[in-house]
Amino acid sequence: MRPRRRTTTALTASLVLALAAGPLAAPAFAASPSTTARATAGPDAEALRAALTGLPNSDATAALVRVGGTDGTWRGSSGVHDLESGAAADPDARFRAGSTTKVVTAATVLRLTAQGKVDLDSPIQHYLPGLLTKAFEPISVRQLLNHTSGIQAGDGFGDAFEDQYAHRFDTLTPRQVVASAVAKGPEFRPGERQDYLNVNYTILGLLIEKVTGHSYATEATRLVLRPAGMRDTYFPGTDPRILGPHNHGYQLVQQADGTKEFVDVTNWNQADRWAAGDMISTTADLERLITALFRGRIVPRPQLKEMFTVPAGIEGAGYSAGLQRFEYGGKVYWLKSGSRYGYSAVVLATRDLSRTLVYSVNSTDAKGESMNAVAERIALAALK
Repeated sequence: MRPRRRTTTALTASLVLALAAGPLAAPAFAASPSTTARATAGPDAEALRAALTGLPNSDATAALVRVGGTDGTWRGSSGVHDLESGAAADPDARFRAGSTTKVVTAATVLRLTAQGKVDLDSPIQHYLPGLLTKAFEPISVRQLLNHTSGIQAGDGFGDAFEDQYAHRFDTLTPRQVVASAVAKGPEFRPGERQDYLNVNYTILGLLIEKVTGHSYATEATRLVLRPAGMRDTYFPGTDPRILGPHNHGYQLVQQADGTKEFVDVTNWNQADRWAAGDMISTTADLERLITALFRGRIVPRPQLKEMFTVPAGIEGAGYSAGLQRFEYGGKVYWLKSGSRYGYSAVVLATRDLSRTLVYSVNSTDAKGESMNAVAERIALAALK
């Protein structure tokens, strides 16, 4: 399976252009519980509350939001824990954080760089001999971090939701994913272009294991999660469950007769996403991560600059090591989005931490081409 490419994130695009698609018909279930919110001076509380109204609906069944930074804070949640019970969404729930995992993976690699265990300019072939074929030119660790490697996407269990759902309890190992990518040969010469793909971070996970002699989960926890105080974040591996309190995720699927059905996609083995997107977290933990990271508490500042450096000389490049540069309303933000079926997340901040945003939206089309309408409303309200 080749994942959908985004030369810019859905967040960036949706804040510039209105979504073309209209809203879906309202689903046939009861009105949502009351939205809960807490605010101090700073963020536009009224706009944020409005962004969360009306859940669950056909776009999302729940949403959890944390706006923070030195300009003020706001916390809110809306929607339901699950459609069957209609109980209010847990504001502290765990969720599949998707590609926000890449922030942790990049930080882990950069900490190992600071310790002298990894050289960003050395080719990955030096650390993982035999992983790539002779068809590949030397690819530096830095080029994996900023998605300029030229390695093509790995395969999965299919492109359609139905194909992937049928295999939701099966395991596709990271090495199988990398092998399928390598078999296709390079897409372009290293450093020539930027193409955001999971396979780059899957290989970085293998690098972490090779230079430390420990599992990716062990090292990412030791070097990043624990120092950041991320007590509710973990890597599930092949376990399809979300352990601890969580809100259910759903995919809205069209049936043969034209009706739409909400399919519960909460339990799903995501092992193939691994160091690129298999983390389970909370909004509070992701806020802790971005705050500690930007303050230099996780990655030493000489290495931290890699997370704020977009490769020069590449047209359209916007990704750094683990993050993406995003300019909106005269301000520069650094963000990472992530999505797995049933769950969409974003972690975003200004470099000076004057404004941070973390949300988890239980999107009913988390892998769709357009940004989720609820997530778009949240982003527009939070960045006012």
